[in-house]
Amino acid sequence: MKGLRSQVKNLKTLLNYDMLYGAQNYKPLPVVLNRGKGVYVYDVNDKKYFDFLSSYSSVNQGHCHPRLVETMKEQCQQLTLCSRAFHNDKLSLFYKYIHDTFKYDKCLPMNTGVEACETAIKLARLWGYKTKKIAHNKAEHVFPLNNFWGRSIAACSSSTDPSCFTHFGPFLNGFHFVEYDNVEQLELIFKNNPNICSYMMEPIQGEAGIIIPKSSYLHDVRKLCNKYNVLLICDEVQTGLGRTGSLLCSQPFTKKHTTVIPDMIVLGKALTGGMIPMSCVLANNHIMDNIEPGSHGSTYGGNPLASAIAIEAVDIIKDEELLQNATKYGSLFRDTIHDNFIKRGLIKNVRGKGLLNAIEFNTPEMADIFVTRLMENGVLTKITRDKTVRMCPPLTLSSSEYQESMDIIVKTLQNI
Repeated sequence: MKGLRSQVKNLKTLLNYDMLYGAQNYKPLPVVLNRGKGVYVYDVNDKKYFDFLSSYSSVNQGHCHPRLVETMKEQCQQLTLCSRAFHNDKLSLFYKYIHDTFKYDKCLPMNTGVEACETAIKLARLWGYKTKKIAHNKAEHVFPLNNFWGRSIAACSSSTDPSCFTHFGPFLNGFHFVEYDNVEQLELIFKNNPNICSYMMEPIQGEAGIIIPKSSYLHDVRKLCNKYNVLLICDEVQTGLGRTGSLLCSQPFTKKHTTVIPDMIVLGKALTGGMIPMSCVLANNHIMDNIEPGSHGSTYGGNPLASAIAIEAVDIIKDEELLQNATKYGSLFRDTIHDNFIKRGLIKNVRGKGLLNAIEFNTPEMADIFVTRLMENGVLTKITRDKTVRMCPPLTLSSSEYQESMDIIVKTLQNI
């Protein structure tokens, strides 16, 4: 190990180790990072970058937030993991905190977003058999086209992206697809299949390219789910916890004086601010009480370290007014790009909500050039779909940091 430490700043050597000894399931930019603070990350040669990917919205609170670091230090000296054969104090406090914050009866903690989404599907099937009285092994689910919630076999089975499912079959039965933001098509499939127990959707489709539905969409979906006795599951792993300017992205997509309450909410990523994996499913008792001891579990799910950090992570979003930050700087970002480039026809589109934003170029080649030039100029991000680049900094962005990063982005666009 001593010999390896001497090579930690040799970029070429590190990239070579990655290629030789690591599975090539990602295609990262040729930059090797070794530390982060706030909205910045630093490479092994101490070059500073703005992080406009935020670990796919996992570090909404910024890199290594001092409150999270201190919470981790304190809890690491007390208890990090104990079997779920026993209670632990931090998990009990986490349950109460999440209940008080999101107003769902119960919470089921897991580790990753894909695990939590799988859990939601299992809960929907339990409800389908025990409450809706669907015949044994006949429960079915509906997903929108271009959804993304992970790469497990169930996630591959519910994907319409060839890069996700090619060569990974055979797939699970009972998964159906509808166009996103198409309530007529959704009602048709509900009407023709009484065995459907859930519709799982992202309030904004992230990996598909930051696709935003009509403002009435979620309200109309809720009405259809009520009408046909189908559970509405909102996958807020990426959109939740402040990214779009509210704790839950599904909250603002409502008609006046009407609140849309999904039957289940799935949270992850920013739930622990990038410090440790944690996710959870929120649901009320008529769904969650169907689960019995031994029917679902996770060795690390609900561990005391993650539970303690999660409480602090959500508190930071509230205390530091990060929701307001996301709304303010997200709107400024879209206005700046629109006024300087859309009107002149230099790029195709800019869209988003809060600090979940995307720039869509006219060609994939232009998007690729933009990402590479941005990296050279000190801003890191990545293409999310074809010719669309995700622009999602931590929510802790200050006024000066916003202006400095926007100057880089604008100059990079002007020079392409």
